[in-house]
Amino acid sequence: METAYYEYGTAAERWDRAQLFFDAKEYVTAARILTGLVDEVPEQVAPRLLLARAYYHSARLAKAEAELRAVLERDPVEHYARLMLGRTLERQGRAEEAAPQLRMAAALSGEFTPSAVARSTHRSALTR
Repeated sequence: METAYYEYGTAAERWDRAQLFFDAKEYVTAARILTGLVDEVPEQVAPRLLLARAYYHSARLAKAEAELRAVLERDPVEHYARLMLGRTLERQGRAEEAAPQLRMAAALSGEFTPSAVARSTHRSALTR
């Protein structure tokens, strides 16, 4: 596919097309479309979050981490971005860094309970 394909159409059309590719598990293609969209509207969280998810699912974890951190700079209480950042860090073997992100995600989503804290602490101790 030509580069023009990834840039074709309005922002809304590219967003729809990127979602279709993402839903079809064509994560690399979705990411190529979303990269231009994120460059065009960097203040919007949704395209950047979907780009991070596409990177995560295509095992481009450093890029996923960078996008997730950018999302959290714009929206520090975005619990799904915190959860994804925690999972991304875990997948990179960085469980100690992941644990606070996962706890914050649980707290922000209302799932932070004493048993969740115990599981998180236990998981973190096991991976040290």
